[in-house]
Amino acid sequence: MSAFNLGTWANIADIIGAGSIVTGLIVGWIQIRHLRRQQRDAVAINLAQTFYSQDLADAIALLQPLPDGISLEELRGLGKNYEKAAITLVTSFETMGLLAFKRIAPMDLVLDLAGGIVSTMVKKLRRWQEDLRIEQQQPSWGEWFEWLGDQALKLEAASEPAHIKHRNWKP
Repeated sequence: MSAFNLGTWANIADIIGAGSIVTGLIVGWIQIRHLRRQQRDAVAINLAQTFYSQDLADAIALLQPLPDGISLEELRGLGKNYEKAAITLVTSFETMGLLAFKRIAPMDLVLDLAGGIVSTMVKKLRRWQEDLRIEQQQPSWGEWFEWLGDQALKLEAASEPAHIKHRNWKP
């Protein structure tokens, strides 16, 4: 058996070094994927907790029977509880819209959690919101709620509801 010369040792060191770099890249890539999955899960949990708010549930229940396109004057005519409910609803979904736009919360997750409610409520409150923006001289009021609602309406027209689309799903 011949002894290794310095060139052979250098080649072995190069191979080990290259293997270490490749292994490090693979491990890093796996860790980044795992971290993204954890972040997505954390966002999902936080978004889902929004729906456990009694204030939001009460707001939805109060606003659900209203006609689409109710005006500021008409909503105020129903009483302070209705305007408070509209503000609660808009501000709750405002956060979701911004998180989806900034890609912090995946849009499919947000719409799976809230798409039906948002698309329904944006139709009901669009006129009220436009009137309020004019009254308050604040054109950006509720902008992310409206944006999210518009996205939900676009996607709603192109897809089936989950209870139909996944009716044959098995665990």
